[in-house]
Amino acid sequence: MTRKLAATIAMLACTVLSLTAPAAHAEDDARGERLFDLCKQCHGPAGEGMALSLAPAIAGLDLWYVEMQLTKFKQGVRGLHADDLGGLRMYPMSQWLENEEDINAVSTYVASLPKASPHSTIEGGDAKAGAAAYTLCATCHGVKGEGNQVMNGPPLAGMNDWYLMTTLQKFKDGVRGGNSANPTEMMMRGMAMSLTDEQAMKNVIAHIMTLNK
Repeated sequence: MTRKLAATIAMLACTVLSLTAPAAHAEDDARGERLFDLCKQCHGPAGEGMALSLAPAIAGLDLWYVEMQLTKFKQGVRGLHADDLGGLRMYPMSQWLENEEDINAVSTYVASLPKASPHSTIEGGDAKAGAAAYTLCATCHGVKGEGNQVMNGPPLAGMNDWYLMTTLQKFKDGVRGGNSANPTEMMMRGMAMSLTDEQAMKNVIAHIMTLNK
C-alpha cells in the first residue's frame, strides 16, 4: 500500500468517525432520557427526590456512583432486605435495564441533570457539633461532601436530610450493611454505629445540609 493511499484511507476513516460520533452521542443521550422516564415516577421529573416515594434526590450524582448502585440493585447485592422498602422498590426497577449499555445511558443522563439543593426537613440538629462528628465521614465522602471514588464514598452534599436519616438508621439496624457481597456497605455500617443516638445523627446531618450552600 502506497503512503498516499494509506493517508487517503486514514482521512476517510476520520471523516466517518466525525460524522457518526455526534449522532451516536445524541442517540445515547436520547436513550438515557427515555430510560429515565421510569425513574421519574419515584425520583421526580428533575431527579429532585420524593419523600412519599422513599426516593432520594439523584440529579447530578456522579456517573460512577449511579452506575455502581444500579448494578448492585440489578444483581441483588442491594435492595432485597425485607425491611428496606425503598430498596425493594428499586430492585424490580433495575431489572428493566437490560444490559450495561442501558445502565450507562441512564446513569449518564442522571449525572447530567442540574444538582439538587433540597431544603431541610429535620429540626433540632446542631451543625457545629455535627461538624466535629463529620471529620470521620470526610475520609470517604470528602470534606465538602463531594464524594470520593477511590473510597467508593458517594457525595452527600445535595442529599435530602430525611434520606440521610433513614439511611443511617438502616445501617445501624442492619437493614443495610449486612451483605458480605457488598463490603462498602459493611464498612459504612461500622461508621454509622459511631453515631450513638438520634441526636448525634441529627447533628451530623445538620452539618451536611450546610454543605449544600
